[in-house]
Amino acid sequence: MKRPIRRLGAAAAVFVGTCIVGVVGYRMAGWSSLDAFYMVIITIFGVGYGEVRPIDSAELRLFTASLIVAGYGATVYVVGGLVQLVTEGEINRAMGARRMNRDIKQLRDHTILCGYGRVGRILAQSLRTAGVPLVVVDRNRERIVEAEADGHRVVLGDAADEAVLASAGVGQAAQLAAVLPNDAANVFVTLTATGINRHLVVIARAEDPASESKLRRSGAEHVILPASIGAHRIANLITRPTAEDLLSSSQGIRGDLREELDALGLRVEEMRLADGSPLVGQPIRAIEVGGNHGFLIVGLRRGDGSVVVNPDDVLTLVAGDTVIVLGHANDLPELRRRYELERPMYYRGARGR
Repeated sequence: MKRPIRRLGAAAAVFVGTCIVGVVGYRMAGWSSLDAFYMVIITIFGVGYGEVRPIDSAELRLFTASLIVAGYGATVYVVGGLVQLVTEGEINRAMGARRMNRDIKQLRDHTILCGYGRVGRILAQSLRTAGVPLVVVDRNRERIVEAEADGHRVVLGDAADEAVLASAGVGQAAQLAAVLPNDAANVFVTLTATGINRHLVVIARAEDPASESKLRRSGAEHVILPASIGAHRIANLITRPTAEDLLSSSQGIRGDLREELDALGLRVEEMRLADGSPLVGQPIRAIEVGGNHGFLIVGLRRGDGSVVVNPDDVLTLVAGDTVIVLGHANDLPELRRRYELERPMYYRGARGR
């Protein structure tokens, strides 16, 4: 693409230079600037209006003839540069699309991402970072151009169209993520995709909780409600900020593992040691071993605000510490009562001690 642009720039420079030389030549013959400029234009573009002034000398006729040849040559050079710029760009796009289609046909067990909006962009980046082969499908050309610029394989078209999904390799795909902002569109995409590939695992986005059942009936194995997730996250930050900070940190528990813990009935809770707690002055293993049920301390927040992830079991507990405990949801209240542990109270701008 750079060569046609350079050629077009050179052609434009030659054309402008020819016009300047023509104007200067006629000015030297005693013509006014306006007459000289007008004569150059009608000569180069072959308008045929006739001579502005009589060209009665051999030198002026020779100069005009040279101007015609140079002007036509410069014009052809400019037009050729424009044509090359357009055709080469189209050819490159066509060849790029052909290479991409060939690449998509060779994919196996890949993921198809339907929708490259706010959610789609974040998801695509995460999948690419994880090394998951991905094809982005979107009907918006600007988003497809953006996705391609981000380094993703792309297919332009309606994800609910069988031909478009076939172009994305839905028959050989392992997963499909329908993250369009419209629930009805995600239902149609799910129906179409599972109709082509019944082994496909579909993860669908829903804005309205009432759409979850429809998406599951249409074939979605997992339905994600971003608004609900955000609300739960905010609630956890209000009620259990230390545990939530640990869970969301790069050193803490991954989000997918947290979901697995919830499915097993396990919960991560934070408990603050009051001054009179029997655990004050005891090592962490007093909680893990002394309880009637299995508990695990996954983090400890000291009184100065520092957080220790996966603390050593011989670490001594002091009043004001907040322990982050992993255990069965039904057993955690008993642990709190037995060791006189408190739920930390937080105030605007500061955390209670």
